[in-house]
Amino acid sequence: MAHITLRSAYTNLSDRLNLFPQGAPPSESLFKILKMLYTEKEAEFVSLLPIRPFDAIKASHLTRKPLAETEMMLNDLASRGIILDFNSDGKTVYVLPPPMAGFFEFSMMRMNNNLDQKLLAELFYQYLNVEEDFIKHLFTDGKTQLGRTFINEDSIKQTTLEVLDYEKASEVIRTASHIGVGICYCRHKMEHLGKACNAPMEICLTLNGVASSLIRNNVARQVDTKEGLDLLQKAYDHNLVQFGENVQNEVSFICNCCGCCCEAMLAAKRFASLNPIHTTNFLPFIKEADCNGCQKCVEVCPVEAMTSISANDPHKKKKKLARLNEEICLGCGLCARVCAAKSIEMRARKNRVITPVNSAHRTVMMAIERGKLQNLILDTNALLNHRAMAAILGVILKLPPIKQALASEQFKSRYLGYLLSTYGK
Repeated sequence: MAHITLRSAYTNLSDRLNLFPQGAPPSESLFKILKMLYTEKEAEFVSLLPIRPFDAIKASHLTRKPLAETEMMLNDLASRGIILDFNSDGKTVYVLPPPMAGFFEFSMMRMNNNLDQKLLAELFYQYLNVEEDFIKHLFTDGKTQLGRTFINEDSIKQTTLEVLDYEKASEVIRTASHIGVGICYCRHKMEHLGKACNAPMEICLTLNGVASSLIRNNVARQVDTKEGLDLLQKAYDHNLVQFGENVQNEVSFICNCCGCCCEAMLAAKRFASLNPIHTTNFLPFIKEADCNGCQKCVEVCPVEAMTSISANDPHKKKKKLARLNEEICLGCGLCARVCAAKSIEMRARKNRVITPVNSAHRTVMMAIERGKLQNLILDTNALLNHRAMAAILGVILKLPPIKQALASEQFKSRYLGYLLSTYGK
């Protein structure tokens, strides 16, 4: 009986997590991870919480727990990075972050947190790197993705390219209200498995409201703008790729990724044809007459978009030329940065990549494309008419692709403005 009850609590939590546009497909590995992060009581408690931000009074009502006990549980969860807490108009508001980018990473952003992090790392590796469902759904469902690539600013210092402020990691850091730094979840995980590279560990940045919560709860270390920019330069010096939240305003994270450990780069290689990461608005252009075939660009490319071919030079039979696969290139600019011959320069893509305005815009678009918009509109589905509306919307969003596209476009045009104005409240 205890086993059934235990499984039920974590199954309910799994169901709750899958209300997010980026969910967490159930598996034995996931249940083991959740069991490490949550007690049975906490799992049942969190499974009842809404998707949208809420206060302790709302949580107390939904979970049917006394307000004092509810506040204690929420604050304890926030202290471990499982729930985020914010100050809004003088009162504390809470939100459950998605698994990724969210509480999966936060659980390993500090070294000592009373968890068996080696075991947790092994479970994460199994769930994310061996099993395919979670990463595939996270990075390839829909057209609007969770993250985007930032241009390496060292690669464009000598160009006349127009680079918008939100395309520059440095500008995101300069304008952030809070900046936190934590241990790189990906390399920390790989370190426990004996597979980590020698890239810096304490270098992944959280920003703005998310950073304020993680800093307050000692999950991340607060840094000022100068140190934040120094960390960015350190990432440049180690040829790391900046992968951040796919929004223009109030970016919540910028990870500094290597091609061998980091989930985003591994997904970009694993599912390259499905475009799992939004690219920059730039592409490398190879000036073949200047290319000396050194292959530094091939070695530095995190997603294997740069290769080399024979130069067909009868006088230098071993000479190589760089060759770019534009279809899988992230446009990060690392190749241009390391090219000693200056034979690679960044140029604007023909068509600009569309970046959602803010997290509400991104979340709604992701939900529409993944058939989960009803979860955002109705949230806890508390009333009978809400459930009926959820069923109707569920049918619309599960139509065949052509009809679904038509229905989605009509739905967006009528309601998207309303959703954007209400979702973030």
